[in-house]
Order: sequence, then C-alpha cells, then structure tokens
Amino acid sequence: MAVRLLMGAAAIALLAGMSSLLLVPLAEAYDPLDPNGNITIKWDITQWTPDGYVAVVTIYNYQKYRHIQAPGWNLGWSWAKKEIIWTMVGAQATEQGDCSRFKGEIPHCCKRDPKIVDVVPGVPYNMQFANCCKGGVLTSWVQDPANAVASFQITVGHSGTSNKTVKAPKNFTLKAPGPGYSCGLAQEVKPPTRFISLDGRRTTQAHVTWNVTCTYSQFVAQRSPTCCVSLSSFYNETIVNCPKCACGCQNKKPGSCVEGNSPHLESVVNGPDKGSLTPLVQCTPHMCPIRVHWHVKLNYRDYWRVKVTITNWNYRMNYSQWNLVVQHPNFENVSTVFSFNYKALNPYGVINDTAMMWGVKYYNDLLMVAGPDGNVQSELLFRKDSTSFTFEKGWAFPRRIYFNGESCVMPPPDLYPWLPPSSTPRYRTVFILMSFLICGTLAFLHNHLVLDKNCGKAGLTGD
Repeated sequence: MAVRLLMGAAAIALLAGMSSLLLVPLAEAYDPLDPNGNITIKWDITQWTPDGYVAVVTIYNYQKYRHIQAPGWNLGWSWAKKEIIWTMVGAQATEQGDCSRFKGEIPHCCKRDPKIVDVVPGVPYNMQFANCCKGGVLTSWVQDPANAVASFQITVGHSGTSNKTVKAPKNFTLKAPGPGYSCGLAQEVKPPTRFISLDGRRTTQAHVTWNVTCTYSQFVAQRSPTCCVSLSSFYNETIVNCPKCACGCQNKKPGSCVEGNSPHLESVVNGPDKGSLTPLVQCTPHMCPIRVHWHVKLNYRDYWRVKVTITNWNYRMNYSQWNLVVQHPNFENVSTVFSFNYKALNPYGVINDTAMMWGVKYYNDLLMVAGPDGNVQSELLFRKDSTSFTFEKGWAFPRRIYFNGESCVMPPPDLYPWLPPSSTPRYRTVFILMSFLICGTLAFLHNHLVLDKNCGKAGLTGD
C-alpha cells in the first residue's frame, strides 16, 4: 500500500513538473524564414593592464530582415567578480553607480550589472570608435551589412590579468529597444579573433575571445501583433479587410487610439506621451500600427501584376529603413519590382518563394507617421508559370507577410477573393476578345495607328 502511495505521489509530482515546464517561455527562438538569424556579441580581450584588460566588444546583427531601430540597442550583463569599467570609447554606461570608494581616478561605471548604450552621431572624436556612434541603430544583414555592426572599446579593472584568471561576464541581456531577445552563455572561441592591419601586412590576435548569441522571439517580447494584411483583386469586388481586433480592440484599450478627423488630433499626438514607444494608432477595426494591402491588379497574356501598399496608422513613429518579407510561390518567376529594393531570401535553399523588399534610399526608405504621407507603395510584375499559375482558390495571394521582422495577421483563407462562377476558361476567352475589340475601337477614335502594346494582352483588369 505504501509503495502504491509513493508511486502515485511520484506520478503527480512528474505531471506537475511537466505542466510547469509548459508554462516557462522558451529561451530559444526559431524563425522558419530566417532559421539562422541571431545577434552575436563578440568580446575580444586585446590587451592586459595592471588590474584588468582592454577589450573590443562587437555586436553583429546576423538577422536577414529584423533590424534595430531608434532609440537603439541596450546591452547589459553581470560581472563574474567585482569588476569595474575604467573607461569606454564608442559607447557609454547609462548609470555610473556608487564609485565613492575611489579617491583618485573615478571609474566610468561601478555597477555590478551595467547597461550599455551606443553614443549618438557627432560626439567628440576622442569618444568615437570603429562602427560606433549610430545612436544604437543597426540595419538588417540583407539591407546593409556595413551598418549591421556596432562596436566599442572597454577598459575593465579589478578582474583577472591572464587567460587563467579572467572570467567572462554572465547574464547578458539585449533590448532592441524593447524586450524579445534571449541571450545564451558566453562561450570561449578558439582560436581567438585575428585582426589584420590597414595595410594588410600584419596580423595580431586577441588574448581571449568570447561569443554570446541572442535570438528573438515575439512570444518572449509579449507583444500583440503589430501589423495586418488586407486583400483585393480586379476579378472580385470584395475587399477583404484586416481581421477585426487583429492587434487589439478599441473597447479593451480606452484612449489608445484617436480618430483621424478629430479636432483634438494634434494635441493628443503632441501630448505628454509624445516620446513613448507605445503606438498611438488611428481608430480602426483592426487597431494595427501597420497595414499591408495586396491587390491583384492586372492580368496579361504572359504576366500578372500586383500592387503592394504599406500604410502607417501609428501617429508616434516614423519607420526608417523598414522592410517587408513576403512568401508566395510565384517569386521564383518575379520579373520586375518597381520602386522597392528586392532580394530573394531562399530560406530552404532550392525553393525560391520568399522575397524581401525595402525602400530606395532618399526616396521611400522612410515610412512617415499616420497621415496623408504615411504610406509607401510598389508594383510587382510576375511571369506566369504554366504549370502552377491560377487565379483560383486564392492562389494569387501571399502565404505569409512580415513587416520589420514581425509576422502580420493574415485574413482567414476562406475569405480570400475568389474568381466568380462565370470566370471559366470559356468566358475568360470571351472577355479577352471583348477587351481587344474595345481597345481597338478606342485606338481608332483617338487616331492611333498602332494599338497599345498591352492592349489585347489583358484579360480582366482593374486598378
């Protein structure tokens, strides 16, 4: 009897332990469209000092499409011993801490758990370091690899002074600018980093190199969705709007939205919370800061055309260096992307169904706050693949969309605009012939000797 009671108690304890594990957020994150994306922090000790060392700390944003926007990254850790920071170049600690025990030279930071931020552009030359002074902003690796790196120099005291006595910092944290990143333990890298001189004729080596890997998870960030997708097409009058309450509901967030035609709009936008990172969105059924609209616009004989519009409903944020990731099977046959930069991501090697798009510098790389200028748009021209192309059953619409690395809420597939029942191949041919006759008549009336090059190629068309 006692044995049975013990077995029952053990089983209950096991189930309780399993249930508690299910409630613990996973530290690791996996993005199916960027499976190897991460932020790597490299800590290179380049010089020993009488009571510590000098190190170069470098932050690499190896994420293909997730960048760090203003107010920038915030890097933290806990010291393994009783270390202090004597000096920093290219970054600064947000707090000095209690340095009252020092009588002569005062350290830059005496906190056991310092928080480090980048310095802003334009700081004095003696405070600058290579790849510094960007205000903490890092681009994604695909958009601009040269600006996806930040680094600073740190002089550490009261630590070990050799490879055997020095210890790596622990409990690394990264905010970019909010939560979402989970960082692992510092791992020693062998061989250590090598540095090549500017003339390329000499190589030096770090004494010790540690690597820390941080991965992003929207679940860890504990944020509601930040974008949604709406759909329309020329062959169906139905406009499929973003799902209701996709990013929240008005009745659950009183005062979190403002009507676009409100006479008090300016006073609300410029109110006490003007600098807050919390979005102040225009009141909509979806309540999302960003809406992406995919419109199937034209159908040619050998091509089809899509218009993409990104609208900012957030009154508190301009989105600089924004990007859009779209998954659709026809990206293998994309012909032209107008007014956006484009790059195929190929997350699965041979399968080319994922594209990344971002704005052209100085033209539309800045998505303005909500208002008349708060949108950017482009058109995509696809070549038809006879083995897969169809307008039936919502095939022309994307499978997945990300904005700035955040997954957007898609409408349910059963609501996608479908071809009307009359759009059988027989009727489609009739529409093409009628389109050709109408175009020819219009050309004759306008004294054109030659038909427009696209006239007659179009089947059903729309704006």
